[in-house]
Amino acid sequence: MDHQHLQGQWRAELQAPAPGAGPATATLQLGPHPELVQSVRGTVVRSGTTAQVSGDVDGGNLTLEESINGTNISATWTGQVVDGSCGKEIRGTWNNAHPTPTTPSAPFVLRKQAAWQ
Repeated sequence: MDHQHLQGQWRAELQAPAPGAGPATATLQLGPHPELVQSVRGTVVRSGTTAQVSGDVDGGNLTLEESINGTNISATWTGQVVDGSCGKEIRGTWNNAHPTPTTPSAPFVLRKQAAWQ
C-alpha cells in the first residue's frame, strides 16, 4: 500500500471515551499532497468540526497529523493496514496532542468508502 491507496473517502470509528457511550465517527477525505509527492492531505470531519490532516503510509504503517487551526498538530493517527483487507481497513490509535478526560487517546478503525467510478 502506498499514498495513492490512501486517497479517497474513509469512515473512522473511534472507541468511545466513556463506558456506555457509542463510538465516535468521523469522515476523512484524502487527496494528493500539493507539496510532498509521497504524501496525502485532506480533511477530517468529526462532531461538526473540520480539521486538516496530512500524512503517509510506509510499509503498511499509517501516520497522519491532524490540525484544527492549520498550524499546530492537535492529534495524530498511527496505525497499520489490516492484513487481507486489500488496503481498505486500517486499525490504530488516535492520540490527542493535549489529552483530557473527555478526549483521551482512542483506538480507531478506518474503512475506505466505495467511490463512483
